[in-house]
Amino acid sequence: MKAMILAAGRGKRMRPLTDQTPKPLLEVGGKPLIVWHLQALAEAGFTEVVINHAWLGQQIPARLGEGSEFGLHIRYSPEGETGLETGGGIYRALPLLGDAPFLVVNGDIWTDMDFTTLQLAPGDLATLALVANPAHNAEGDFGLYPDGRVGNAGGRRLTYSGVGVFAPALFAGCEPGFFPLAPLLRRAADAGLVGGVHHRGAWEDIGTPARLQALDQTLREQSD
Repeated sequence: MKAMILAAGRGKRMRPLTDQTPKPLLEVGGKPLIVWHLQALAEAGFTEVVINHAWLGQQIPARLGEGSEFGLHIRYSPEGETGLETGGGIYRALPLLGDAPFLVVNGDIWTDMDFTTLQLAPGDLATLALVANPAHNAEGDFGLYPDGRVGNAGGRRLTYSGVGVFAPALFAGCEPGFFPLAPLLRRAADAGLVGGVHHRGAWEDIGTPARLQALDQTLREQSD
């Protein structure tokens, strides 16, 4: 299975940190956020990774290269300066991802998740890793049922972690351009074609400088 890291966001809430540095290259625990993901993917047995980029995007391939440092082969999907949002970015990268299901990881999260635990059930369009609702998303995003199915209503309300496995068919009928991923997932969930797992380990959404600083402090304390 191939993996894609979404790294094209502008990171406006992270300003001024992201005025000169793309968000995935901000450091926590002594290394960039995106490097944590690359190392975890390599440890999980992934070998091929696609990374999209937009704002200050050339800094990303300049830092990561072709991936040999991590035991990976990295290909890039540039989106100009403005980006194409999550859905549009994945859709643009589909030729690099191929015809098989693929893993997607948001570049602006941190997690200890074992990426091998996510598998796509036959006939499904997506499998989502869900987490307990953080304070900034108290109502959650989806409902997870005891049988592992994901819906838009009912079930235990949880938050989409930014990690999922998707079938290319999830994007059937889409057109090139700027569009979000969430409506595609909600449509697939209404059709009964989305599974999910509850990740109970560490997970952080690095959406503000304060969260970045807090995670950095935690990781440094753990390494002492």
